[in-house]
Amino acid sequence: MPRYGRREAQTIALMVLEDVFGVSVVDVYADKVRHFSEEEIKRLENISLRLQAGEPLQYVTGRARFDGLSFSVTPATLIPRPETEGLVDLATAFVRQNALPEGLRVLDAGTGSGCIAVALARRCQGLQVEAWDLSVAALEVAADNARRHGVEVDFKCRDMLLPSDATTSFNLIVSNPPYVRESEKGEMEAHVLDHEPATALFVPDDDALRFYRALARLAVDSLRPGGALMVEANTALTTETAALFETAGLTDVAVSDDCFGRPRFVVARKRF
Repeated sequence: MPRYGRREAQTIALMVLEDVFGVSVVDVYADKVRHFSEEEIKRLENISLRLQAGEPLQYVTGRARFDGLSFSVTPATLIPRPETEGLVDLATAFVRQNALPEGLRVLDAGTGSGCIAVALARRCQGLQVEAWDLSVAALEVAADNARRHGVEVDFKCRDMLLPSDATTSFNLIVSNPPYVRESEKGEMEAHVLDHEPATALFVPDDDALRFYRALARLAVDSLRPGGALMVEANTALTTETAALFETAGLTDVAVSDDCFGRPRFVVARKRF
C-alpha cells in the first residue's frame, strides 16, 4: 500500500493469487479456504519483497495479459500495454478487408515479447507472419509465446534501422518501436525506468523519429502495392510522424486514437 495505494495494491494482490497460486477472485470474495504449503509461503514472501522493491508485477510473475491472452515476459522485453491492442485492431481490420486466397504476409518490426505478432496470428487464420527484433533474448521469449499459443511466426534477428535486404515483400508492416524521448523520462513511473529495457523505450530528443524514418523506408522498399504500414507512436509526435510518412511517398496517411482517446497510431499505404 505505501508504494501503490490501496486500490492498486489490492488489484496486484488478487492478480498474484490468481496467476501464481490459482486462487481466483471469486475464491477470495467467497472466503474459500486455501492452505498454502511452506514452499508456497516462501514464494509468496519473495514475491511480496520484489513488489515492495518496485519490480513490476509482470516481471515478478513472468506473465502479462494482452488481447485476452497470457504472455511470458522477462526484463528483456517490454511489458505489453493495453493501448497497443488498438494497433492489433487496426491490423486485423486491414487483413479482413484485404484477404487473399493465399493469405497475407505480415511483418512485425521490433516484436519484443511477440504480443502483436502472436495476437494477429491468433485472430486471423492463414496469415504468414514474420517478426524481427535485435535482441536474441527477446526473440527467445517471443518464440516461446508463439509456441504456447499454437501459432507459427518466423522470428528473425534483424535491426530495423539498417537498410533492408529482405527478399520478401509484405502486405502489411506493423510496429511499436521505441518512441519515448530522453527528455520525457521525468514523466515516467520509477518501476518502468528501473526495470524495463531502455533500448526498447527511448530515443534521443534530436532524432526522436529515427525508427519511423527507417520504417517508412522499409515500407517503400518492401510493401506490396496497396500494402499498409501501421505504427504506434508518441502521442506528442503523431503529426510529425504522419508528415514523415507523406514525405517518404506513402499515401492515405491517417492518425487514430487509442483506447484512452489519445492520438496514438499512424497508418499509411503504399500506392498501387
